[in-house]
Amino acid sequence: MLVIFDCDGVLIDSEVIYSAVDAAMLTTLGHPTAPAELSRRFTGVPHRDVWRILAAELGFAPPDDLFPQIEAECRRRFAEELAAIPGAADTVRTAAALGHATCVASSTGLSGLRANLASAGLLDLFGDAVFSASQVRRGKPAPDVFLYAASQMGADPADCLVIEDSVAGATGARRAGMAVVGFTGGSHADAELADRLRAAGAGHVKGAMAELAAWLATLGRG
Repeated sequence: MLVIFDCDGVLIDSEVIYSAVDAAMLTTLGHPTAPAELSRRFTGVPHRDVWRILAAELGFAPPDDLFPQIEAECRRRFAEELAAIPGAADTVRTAAALGHATCVASSTGLSGLRANLASAGLLDLFGDAVFSASQVRRGKPAPDVFLYAASQMGADPADCLVIEDSVAGATGARRAGMAVVGFTGGSHADAELADRLRAAGAGHVKGAMAELAAWLATLGRG
């Protein structure tokens, strides 16, 4: 079996930072929005898609320097705050010890994705098995990044298990024909996230990495 981990909100606790930065920028642009609302709606969606949707809904033209500003603020906050989800490394090692191949499939651009994993001390667990929506035509909730990851890893989609914290990601994984386990252990998770993930197709939902590792162990060796 190939276990495909989303990154933001599953391996690293970054979604809460992204949402805070986006909410602050929206407020600066005259559209006050709570970070929790952005997390609820847009976790897992590529960042440029988020802002395209927001601009259309709220009726504003994003300034030319919007993304450089956002990226600079995210980098600043990541340097101070970014950390791995507790138990993430142990869970990846558990999957590997059980004989399962592992990889990452994320909406974050590839260079930033690898840098964030390295900052959190997780990149060495995956090596080159790190895949981004920037490498495919469509981001989540399309299935493209999951299908690309499976093809690069030599796995049949029916033999893949995706660990996702977002409705967009769970939807994309199911569209790819893959099983999904929802994860609600990130700081951005709200009380209804588990229900939303189940509705999007997650067969199981785990609230902490220790629970996920224990559940993977019940599946036996790959």
